[in-house]
Order: sequence, then structure tokens, then C-alpha cells
Amino acid sequence: MRFLSTRGGVAPTGLSAALAAGLAPDGGLFVPERVPRLDPAGFPEDASLAATAAHLLAPFFEGDPLAGALDAVCAEAFAIAAPLRPLRGAGDFVLELFHGPTAAFKDFGARFLAACLERMPRDPARPLTVLVATSGDTGAAVAGAFHGREGMRVLILYPEGRVSPRQAQGLEAWGGNVRALRVAGSFDDCQRMVKAALADPALRARHPLGSANSISLGRWLPQAAYYAHAALGHWRTTGRPLGFVVPTGNLGNALAALLARRMGLPVGDIVLACNANRVLPDFFAGGAYVPVPSVATLANAMDVGAPSNFERLCWLEPDVDALRAALRAVPVDDAAIRDALRAAPARHGLVACPHTACALHALDAARAAGEGGDRAVVATAHPAKFESIVEPLVGHAVPVPPALAALLARPAQGMRVGTGADVIPAALDAAT
Repeated sequence: MRFLSTRGGVAPTGLSAALAAGLAPDGGLFVPERVPRLDPAGFPEDASLAATAAHLLAPFFEGDPLAGALDAVCAEAFAIAAPLRPLRGAGDFVLELFHGPTAAFKDFGARFLAACLERMPRDPARPLTVLVATSGDTGAAVAGAFHGREGMRVLILYPEGRVSPRQAQGLEAWGGNVRALRVAGSFDDCQRMVKAALADPALRARHPLGSANSISLGRWLPQAAYYAHAALGHWRTTGRPLGFVVPTGNLGNALAALLARRMGLPVGDIVLACNANRVLPDFFAGGAYVPVPSVATLANAMDVGAPSNFERLCWLEPDVDALRAALRAVPVDDAAIRDALRAAPARHGLVACPHTACALHALDAARAAGEGGDRAVVATAHPAKFESIVEPLVGHAVPVPPALAALLARPAQGMRVGTGADVIPAALDAAT
């Protein structure tokens, strides 16, 4: 399969080239030339998550040199549990995506992209630098996925003071081929700086560059696999589709759920659970799409005022009315996040992170309004990453998973920078 730019200014591109580039040369996002349709009955019975992923992603890899490595890539990337567990009481579920090495859902896509890029030929004298703007969890997942891989470097930009202390530790604890920059600004500043660097032909001539943000095709496509796997398992057991309530800021994870549904998987309603950054809720309520500066919230990884994947979403469904019918978005302010965190142990039988709490609030609101349908809240990060928020509300310590504990034990190293256009070029030139 070939891939196009959402802005239409790039000739059809092979998968490997699209994965390596990250951002299309015209500034758009890579998308497949068509969305393949798959028969749910054609997926192997009792397949592992890795096997489901390989079957789902095979059409996108068709004709590319990476096609022969797809099974191995999936086996490496999806060797992480993604259990679908029942919530207490109401017959709803939680899809736990935080069992990877950095305790966030982004481990799946980051590992997939790293496994793909490692298998591509490259000049050993010119390492590939992966640029990452992160609002909390992306950077750590990418750092963990690429750390120690030969011929690759990672440069992380994150907004100083806008991530939890444990998230910051996870960004700065790597060393080696991974560097972290603390940006004196917002996530939107970090994202703007990365996009500008990726669109700078002179910089790319000096340094081969790629992206591992959710704008990357190699992050977006594999995330559809855990939605497909959970929905297939539920459908085989009940005969019914499974809807998802997805915490979202930059739209990549939610867009992956929509992709799985478009491919024919038994995915039901998709609800976007947002924080107090209202760009998406206002749009889906009928307003214009107007990016605004992000505001800081308890669910910091979703503090996005200009969701990059909105462009990809409009490509997937260009009709505005149809798009608003396909998804809806629920805003959740900090007071509601706190209420959901307090209530979650007794009401749902789990301790949640602030992002998952947004989804729990949206689920509770839907049930209170009489909405039916089978639904799963998507748990995107482990609550131990946000202990200073969660523990006072639930009244006890949250156990730290072993992989996160190992990260917290490492020495941290990062550098404070501004928001200027020269920051990334200077950092790359200095590392040469």
C-alpha cells in the first residue's frame, strides 16, 4: 500500500519512507491511500494481541520491504498485556494499556515504530534522530523504545513544570542516545518546535530526522490493534460490538479506535473524554475548530490546544456532519476529575490516573443519561505516575509497578531551554 499526505502535496509514498519521514514534506500527516476492510471472522480464533496486530496491519505493509518482518515487529511491540477487565457493578469494562515498561499506552506504538525503523537500512555514519514533543508520557515511551538502539538518537522536548515529577523522571532518566530538553513553555510550543524542525530542509540535510509523536504513521497504525483485539474478544463472547471511552488530547489514540471501526472491526460508540481544553468538545458540539493556547490541568498529558491529528481525522471523515455523528467529545474539568478519582475505588473497583478519570466521568455521565451499549473505559496510564494527585484523593499509597520503580531509581539528566526556532538545530549540531 502507498501513503499520501493529508495536504495533498506529496506523491504517493511507500510505508518505509513514510515511517522514516514522520511528517510529510508538505507539512501534512501521512495517511493510507485507502482504508482496508477486514472480516472480523477472518481473524484467528484465540489469537494473541501480537497475532491480531499482524493480521490487522498486513494490508498496510503489503508491497513494502518491511512486510516480511511484520510478524517479528508485532511480536516485539505487543509483548505487553492489554487486559479487558470488568468494572464493578454496571457491566462495563476497562481496557488496561499501562502494563508496558513506562506504564503508559504509548509503549505499544513507540515500540512498534522503533522495531520498524531498526529494520530499515541506513548510513551508520548518519544516525537517525527521532524528535519527540511530549505532554507527559510519549517521551518516556519513545525513550524506552529507542534507548540503546544503534544508529538512532532521541531528542525529547517537554514543557517544564507541566508534567508530574515521576513523568519528568521518566523523561530524563535514560542518557546514552536519549536527551531531554525542558522547554520554558507549553506542550503546544514543544509541538510547534518539532514540526518546524521536521519541515526545515537545511536541518534535515545535516541530520536525518524522524518523528515519534502521534503524528507518526508508525505510532498511529499499531494503536488500532488493541482496540481490534479487545472488540473481537468481546464480540466472540457476546455477539455485540464494544464501544470505547478514550481519554484524548492530541487525538492519536482515539483516531486509532476509529480506524479499527472503519476497517470493519466490531467497535461500537467512541466517546472522546477531554479535560478542560475544550477545542474538541466545542467542535463536536457544533462550533468551529479553533485551536487555542492550552491550559494546564490535572490530566496533563491531554493539555493540548491544537490537536495535530485533527487533520488526519478530517481526512478520514471529510464530511463535518458525518464526523460529528461518528464521535462525540465530553469536557471534564479538574473538579470533575477529582470527584471521579475519589469515587472510582468504590464505584468501579479501581484506582485510576487523572486521564482515565476523565473517561470514567464521561462513562458515568452517559449511563446517568440512560445511554446503553457495551463500553470500555480506556486506562491510558498507571496511577502511580501521578501519586501526588491520586493518593490524597483515594487515601492510601498507590503501589509502583516494577518497571516504573526501576526508572525512578535512575539518575535524571536534562537541559532547560527556551522556545526559539534555534533550540533544536543547536542541540542537534552540538551532538554531532
